[in-house]
Amino acid sequence: MTEHIFEAVDWEGRSFDCTGCAHQELQGKSGCQLRHACVRDRYALRIQRFFQWNPALAKHYLHHPYFEVRALAARHAEIFHLPRMLSDPDGTVRWNAVRRLPSRYLLDLVQDPDREVRIRIALHLDTDTLGCMVGDADYYVRMVVARRIALGILPRMIHDSDREVRMQVARRLRLAGLSAMMGDPEADVRVVVAERLPLELLPRMAQDTDWRVRYWVVRRIDAESVERFLEDPDPAVREIAHERLAGLVA
Repeated sequence: MTEHIFEAVDWEGRSFDCTGCAHQELQGKSGCQLRHACVRDRYALRIQRFFQWNPALAKHYLHHPYFEVRALAARHAEIFHLPRMLSDPDGTVRWNAVRRLPSRYLLDLVQDPDREVRIRIALHLDTDTLGCMVGDADYYVRMVVARRIALGILPRMIHDSDREVRMQVARRLRLAGLSAMMGDPEADVRVVVAERLPLELLPRMAQDTDWRVRYWVVRRIDAESVERFLEDPDPAVREIAHERLAGLVA
C-alpha cells in the first residue's frame, strides 16, 4: 500500500525503528509491523491497525500524550474504562468514548466545549431529550436540534435568534402552530410559513411587505380572493394572480 512510502515518525516528529519498542515480541503480520501497524507512529491508520490487531492493549494507551492514540484506543478498550474518558482534554477522544457507552452518557456532553462534539451529540440524542440543547450557543447545533427534536418541543425554538434555524422550525412545525411565525422579522422565514400555513389563515399574510410571501399567498389562497392581487406592486405577484384567474395554476 502507498502508506508504506512514509517513514515511521512519532507524534513529536522524530524518526524511529523497532529498537527498544515495548512490543517487540509482537513484530510480524499478526501483532505489529513498522510503517503499517504501529502504536508509536503518528499516522492514524497505522495506530488504528495496531489496536485492531491488539485490542487488549488499548486500555494501556488511554492516557497517552498524543490525542490520536487516546482517541483510537477508546474505540477498542473495554467499555468500563470509557466513562473517565469523557473528561479528556480532546474532543475527538471524548466523542470516541461516549459513542460506545449507553445513550444516557450522551447527556454528559451536551455542554461540551467543542461544537463538533455537541453537533454529534445532537445527532444521536433521543428526540424527546433534545430540549436540553435548544439554547446551545452555536447556531448549527441548534439547526441539528430543530431538524430532529420532537414536534411537541419544537415550538420552544420559534423565536430562535438565527434565521436559518427558524426556517427549519417553520418547515417542521405543526400547522396549528404556524400562525405564531407569520410575523417573523425575516422574510425568508415568512416565505416558508406562507408555503405551509392553513388556507384559512393565508389572508392574514396578504399585505406582507415581501413580494415572495405575497406570491405564495396568491398561489395558495382560495380563487375568490385572488382578484385583490391583480394590482399588486410586484409584477410576479400580478402575473401569478392573472394565471390563477385564468385557471392556469391549480
